[in-house]
Amino acid sequence: MVALEIQTEIDNLIEEFDLLGDWEERYRYLIDLGNELPELPDDERVDANKVKGCVSQVWLISEAGEDNRLIFRATSDAHIVRGLAALLVRLYSGRKAADILTVDARDVLASIGLAEHLSPQRSNGLSSMIGRIRTAASAATGAN
Repeated sequence: MVALEIQTEIDNLIEEFDLLGDWEERYRYLIDLGNELPELPDDERVDANKVKGCVSQVWLISEAGEDNRLIFRATSDAHIVRGLAALLVRLYSGRKAADILTVDARDVLASIGLAEHLSPQRSNGLSSMIGRIRTAASAATGAN
């Protein structure tokens, strides 16, 4: 069962994308979301934080917060990928680790119609980012 706070965020994302017209508008909105991500300092743009499996350079940092919540920060050198990272951060950051594991972002992206408009390379990169988030959540819950 999806936690209420995550379901509310999913509903908000669906509503926001439904308000947009064509895919050009949706891509611009995705890029705008990415532009809102805070920059990562150079000392965090290291190989340990780099997401493997992405054609673009993507850095994703997970940190333990209070009450078994995880905080995610991310950036990329590619506009669309940075926007995808922003969506993932918005969806998962600040959530309880166990709740993160109940939601597959691919399903969310499919519900807003975004998944079908991604190139295979971006889809692979997205899967790599989701995998890193799920691995962090599994580690935080003690799951294997």
